[in-house]
Amino acid sequence: MNSNYTQIDHILKKFNHDEKSLIHILQHIQDEVEGQYISEEIADYVAHKLGINKNRIYEVLTFFAALNETKKGKYLIQLCDSSVCRIKDSNSIQNALENILNIKIGETTEDNMFTLEYTACFGACDISPAIRINKKVYGNLTKDKVNKIINNLKGESYE
Repeated sequence: MNSNYTQIDHILKKFNHDEKSLIHILQHIQDEVEGQYISEEIADYVAHKLGINKNRIYEVLTFFAALNETKKGKYLIQLCDSSVCRIKDSNSIQNALENILNIKIGETTEDNMFTLEYTACFGACDISPAIRINKKVYGNLTKDKVNKIINNLKGESYE
């Protein structure tokens, strides 16, 4: 955790230890730590450094869907849950992902490589159905395309 404290201190300094920037602070921290989430230990540390109650951290964590309280896989796969994607058969993409990864929505693979979750629309309606993996958007998906994407990521992680 010591390296995380150094990263967190750097992020807090970047935002002048200003509680008004709490959302941005937590987003930046989440991007830097393994598992892409705000652990209880990190929440305690940030609250202490900002001089605020830890409850304030959890108010923000539980309100904003982009912030995570639980550990995520190396690859966070977010399936768009908008009406447009559902009309364009995102259900078949969900089924393909669940079959390929052998997990359900809200779960992480045993090797901690992949987490699959729903997310609100991220603005890819023109290429729906779409997924976002670690902030990169993939669209015009088919079962075959999803299979290729996952296989490429698996290959990348085992090189």
